[in-house]
Amino acid sequence: MNLHGKDIKIFTANSNPKVAAQIARHLGLPMGKSEVKHFSDGEISVAINESVRGSDVFVVQSTCCPVNDNLMELLIMIDAFKRASAGRVTAVIPYFGYARQDRKARARDPISAKLCADIITAAGADRVLTMDLHAAQIQGFFDIPVDHLLGGPLLCSYFGSRFSSSLHDEFVIGSPDLGSVTRSRKFAERMDLPLVIVDKRRPKANVSEVMNIIGDVQDKRVILVDDMIDTAGTLCNAANAILEKGGAKEVYACATHGVLSGPAIDRIRDSSIKELVLLDTIPVPADKLLDKITVLSVAPVFAEAIARIYEDKPVSPLFG
Repeated sequence: MNLHGKDIKIFTANSNPKVAAQIARHLGLPMGKSEVKHFSDGEISVAINESVRGSDVFVVQSTCCPVNDNLMELLIMIDAFKRASAGRVTAVIPYFGYARQDRKARARDPISAKLCADIITAAGADRVLTMDLHAAQIQGFFDIPVDHLLGGPLLCSYFGSRFSSSLHDEFVIGSPDLGSVTRSRKFAERMDLPLVIVDKRRPKANVSEVMNIIGDVQDKRVILVDDMIDTAGTLCNAANAILEKGGAKEVYACATHGVLSGPAIDRIRDSSIKELVLLDTIPVPADKLLDKITVLSVAPVFAEAIARIYEDKPVSPLFG
């Protein structure tokens, strides 16, 4: 694994060190030696404790809560590696914060996702590796290559293995709102299952009202699919509507990113969702890990993508 005449090194900051360590383990590599600390006034201090001259460096850092601290840690680490003469620096961002601010929804709104893309590029990143951007067009906000991985295959594989005997007789895939239809349709096509859609009206932020269900869920088991779960209002309302209005037998749910902010855990605990499956792009604290929440590792997918990037092989086979 030395096709560039240089070595490969995996480093991490503080947002998701567990995933970084798992990625390194899958690649058969030690974790890079570095320290990311905070001074008493909140400033971030980065120390790279080994040579990276000429190395292909991959920095694993989700920009999840606290978003601004984790983003600054990533930027400062990238700058440190560039100044230490790293051959190439790839920002591995399993969860890309600010992705929901990808357009001007109102007059005088910022487009914060574009700003984040600009500052990551300005910090010196040569490439970005991420998963399930909330808006796929964010790839175009960067002036450097972006490899956009998908969490759907991991989630499909989990449900396919768990319910292999009854999958095609009892299950349908559900979209919790109209905005998730494209994602849910791809999920349904991958699993060769029918698709239903929950149509809702949102009177104000973080409040959703379910209107009707497009499709037949009577006596079916439904898997709701979304890219992220923040306050869980949309998801839980959709699950309740599918059971109460649609007459479904059971409701499962899955998402790539478990933001789980505010009342999310209480809503999920009290909801009719039988099982919620998340990927560990964002670490789920132990106090939020309910019995009905299952967390799958993204490390194998990211490790394979990193190996392919390093060896100048296509990443597209991972989408199959």
